[in-house]
Amino acid sequence: MIEFSQVLIVLFAFIWVVIGSNQVAKFFQKIKLPLITGFLFSGLIIGPYGLELIQFDSINKLYFVNNTSLAFIAFAAGSELYLKEIRNSIRSIVWNTMGQLVVTFILGSFAIYFLADIIPFMKGMSHESKIAVAILTGTIFVARSPSSAIAVISEMRAKGHFTKIAISVTVIKDVLVILLFTICLTIASTLINEADFDLNFIVYLSFELIITFLLGFLLAKIIERFLAVPISAYVKSIIILLLGFGIYEFSHFLGEYSTTFLPFELLIEPLLVCIIASFWITNYSKFRLDFHKIIEEIGPMVYAAFFTLAGATLSIDILINTWSIALIIFFTRLIAMIIGALTGSTLARDPKIYRRIGWMPYVTQAGVGLALAFEVAGSFPEWGYEFATIIIAVIVLNQIIGPPLFKWAIKLVGESHLPSSGSSRTNKTALIFGLEHQSLSLARELQSENYAVEIASVERRKNIQHITDVKIHFLEGLGVKCLNTINIKKFETIILMLSDDENYRVCNLLYENIGTKLIIVRLFDSIYADKFHELGALVVDPATAISKLIEQFVRSPISASFILGEDDNKTMVDIKVQDRNLHGIALRDLRLPPDVLILSVKRKGQMLISHGYTRLRRGDIVTIVGSMESLEDISLQFEE
Repeated sequence: MIEFSQVLIVLFAFIWVVIGSNQVAKFFQKIKLPLITGFLFSGLIIGPYGLELIQFDSINKLYFVNNTSLAFIAFAAGSELYLKEIRNSIRSIVWNTMGQLVVTFILGSFAIYFLADIIPFMKGMSHESKIAVAILTGTIFVARSPSSAIAVISEMRAKGHFTKIAISVTVIKDVLVILLFTICLTIASTLINEADFDLNFIVYLSFELIITFLLGFLLAKIIERFLAVPISAYVKSIIILLLGFGIYEFSHFLGEYSTTFLPFELLIEPLLVCIIASFWITNYSKFRLDFHKIIEEIGPMVYAAFFTLAGATLSIDILINTWSIALIIFFTRLIAMIIGALTGSTLARDPKIYRRIGWMPYVTQAGVGLALAFEVAGSFPEWGYEFATIIIAVIVLNQIIGPPLFKWAIKLVGESHLPSSGSSRTNKTALIFGLEHQSLSLARELQSENYAVEIASVERRKNIQHITDVKIHFLEGLGVKCLNTINIKKFETIILMLSDDENYRVCNLLYENIGTKLIIVRLFDSIYADKFHELGALVVDPATAISKLIEQFVRSPISASFILGEDDNKTMVDIKVQDRNLHGIALRDLRLPPDVLILSVKRKGQMLISHGYTRLRRGDIVTIVGSMESLEDISLQFEE
């Protein structure tokens, strides 16, 4: 009971430390350094080698935080591998993955083996032990960071073939690297324990992998059961974390039990179990969105705890003595990756520019790399923590150097969709005819939703110097020549708020001389409605709008609130499907933010009765409701 109370006290103290660490990490982010660096730095400062707010015995009591976090990292990695999103680029993805995985692993392992004499903890090791350390390090060389890659892609609003290959290879590598690590860890244990490699070794290894895959499938089914229960999302999050921790405990129990009662030790890799479970839920379960939402929501808290604890375990004395070794290993990995990327891109017959810069997206490391380092530290305590300290130093370097390189690569291939300097993040344009209170209010509302809005007026007004946020054009008339002076062709949407006669004149000019535009007309007299409809305009009749809006409130208060914009966090937009990769994909298989809802699909002028199994086609117009941030992401996802 005393031990439990001590663990509880240490846990609460650690939670307060993590809260402070999170604030420090945000400061690091402001000075353009990764969050992980801030967490590691915080852990280093408050750890036993810093201010000693966390002692060595406290770190030992927090082992369950480390194991739970490692399981969560595997869940997060598996949830990013969504097969339906990579089907159209499979050849490039396969060859680049194989090049990165095989070449980087082999070259990295050979390099570490030949560098053994300058790595302090490897001096004096046997030949077999050096091979064991080399293949484990080579495995960690392959590990990447999906979360960091996604962050860079989101920041750059990147979209294109190169970006799709980069994120797909990143995620697939992190799945395969855990499988590779499981095999290499078994081989390393056999080498260090000087056991023989014979047929029994192959049988035992195969049996371990079969048991691991079965446990992963079983864990997926258990998680699905809990996700199906109508309970709070917070409770589901806690259950998933507990299940991840339980896998580590079960793996430890299975190892001890097999050693005692079986003729061999059964080694089950918990990371592989968790990643298999996550992969299954993501690709073959109807709870994919629920699971992904939970992973996104609890991710920041778990990462903050894990990386802070990782920083606290760093041995400063070892770090000081081995910083030069860390630099050598960093450049060794970099060279191996460049050769691996060049090999994969060449075999995939990718464009020449991909072959030159194909290694840049894969430099960054974070969660999975650290997870594997700590797995080694726990499996081989004699030298494992020295190993982990050097690897963490290398990962920090990769985390600092990697994101700028990935951003540079995205710019070189022209797949960044950031606005030019000084421009707003928008490519939506609207022109409003008529200068009055309603038109100004409408212009400002559209600007708040990232539209570039201008106003055209045929009447000069005095005392409008205070209007500085909307560009206003004063026209000498409503002829074609006057309309061309304001470059009317650049506007996608035209809103007419003049008199009915003036509105009809402009509408007719646009129809005959400019071409198809989205034209919206505010009507004063309903007898003009048919004339505007004949010209393809959308008509808003104030005389009937109020009654129809009240009727909408009666029938559907939620949709009416969206229309009026009463929910400041939600809005509705129509987005055209242009991406070839989305052609034929079902709505239920789209990876959408949790706050986004698809209301309708319009195809060739016909509104479809859409449901989860409705398959998109290029050119469809999809009506979506959600937050502005999420809708911007969806808009990018649907673009070519």
